[in-house]
Amino acid sequence: MGLLDSLMGAAGQAAMGALQGQGGTGQPDAMGMVNDLLQQSGGLSGLLDKFQSNGLGEAAQSWVGTGANLPVSGDQVSQALGGDALSGLAAKFGGSSPELAQLVAQFLPMVIDKLTPNGQLPADNGAGGLGSLGDLAGLASQFLNRR
Repeated sequence: MGLLDSLMGAAGQAAMGALQGQGGTGQPDAMGMVNDLLQQSGGLSGLLDKFQSNGLGEAAQSWVGTGANLPVSGDQVSQALGGDALSGLAAKFGGSSPELAQLVAQFLPMVIDKLTPNGQLPADNGAGGLGSLGDLAGLASQFLNRR
């Protein structure tokens, strides 16, 4: 195995650790945070409604649709989710609310895109949480490529 392969493997493991809150990265558990957001919001439709009602409907719909995902900023996530939700995540997962908002801004579009592969909400409204993603390694790879 070459040096590049070793570096890519290490980067993939670091991304997986960050997404799962492992590996000593010091980053919160991104998968756990998004799962909590889904549960607190009543599933995907409730979470998407929060973005829609805060002027981010176009971005949220792009995550569900089959085209490119529009980005959102940490500030926009803070506005859509509200301070209480972010404070609760900070208490549970560590980190500051602005840091968590930024992490959610980077990760949430990808997760929603994966949960809606055909451009439609799943029959269970995402209530199954992130366990229905299946390909966590692929998701981690995508996360790495977007950084």
